[in-house]
Amino acid sequence: MNKPAIDLVTLQDGETSNIVNENIEQLKSIFPETFGEGGINFETLRQLLGDAGVVDEGEEKYGLNWHGKKKARQIALTPSTGTLLPCPEESVDWDTTKNLFIEGDNLEVLKLLQKSYAGKVKMIFIDPPYNTGNEFIYPDNFQDNLDTYLQYTGQKDSDGLKVSSNTEGSGRFHTNWLNMMYPRLKLSKSLLQNDGAIFISIDDSEAPRLRMLCDEVFGEENFITNIIWQHSVQPKGYSGIFSVHHNHILMYRKSEDFELMSLE
Repeated sequence: MNKPAIDLVTLQDGETSNIVNENIEQLKSIFPETFGEGGINFETLRQLLGDAGVVDEGEEKYGLNWHGKKKARQIALTPSTGTLLPCPEESVDWDTTKNLFIEGDNLEVLKLLQKSYAGKVKMIFIDPPYNTGNEFIYPDNFQDNLDTYLQYTGQKDSDGLKVSSNTEGSGRFHTNWLNMMYPRLKLSKSLLQNDGAIFISIDDSEAPRLRMLCDEVFGEENFITNIIWQHSVQPKGYSGIFSVHHNHILMYRKSEDFELMSLE
């Protein structure tokens, strides 16, 4: 029997690679003098980075912030203890195929793929929930209820009393969507080769926040383009002033090693 073209053995380990430990090892290789018996000496690290590399936590700074961001970042760093099991009986051309179809929770699968495929993927295309209010998209157990959101945004005090006569709760849904997307984008980035790229489909509902989120995860210097495509034909008798039959595909590269080839 021929050996399968895709080696699945490495996908069945009991736990994914520890991203935090890998980050520490990379930091140690660059700044070994910052490590001692007690761990990392952040004061030494600040000195080595210089003023340009140090941010004063007390100062306000530009960026996209929302309730739950720190926890969402931690979700991406937490290893998975799941297992991917091959299903030869449900497969086609098992011995010779060059394709891999995985069914499972996308966050857990992204973590499980890290050990075997980190830095090896040339292109990623994802079509995440558009957050139009019709999808169930928050399975990671850190979404906010409305009262929590109103307190966090200063629309209610700690006693639950409104401090504004015009409270709004719609931002809570942006918050939950961002908490869902953030760890998945960070894990996707680590799968890409240095010359790889990611394409993300979205509509107008979350396109502005997705752009800012990707600027943070991939770096705004790695934004390539926003592809606008028509997803359906405008029906006869449409009375709107502007067409709503289009979506976006945001394209980001992993690094400047990416090269966009021209069409022949």
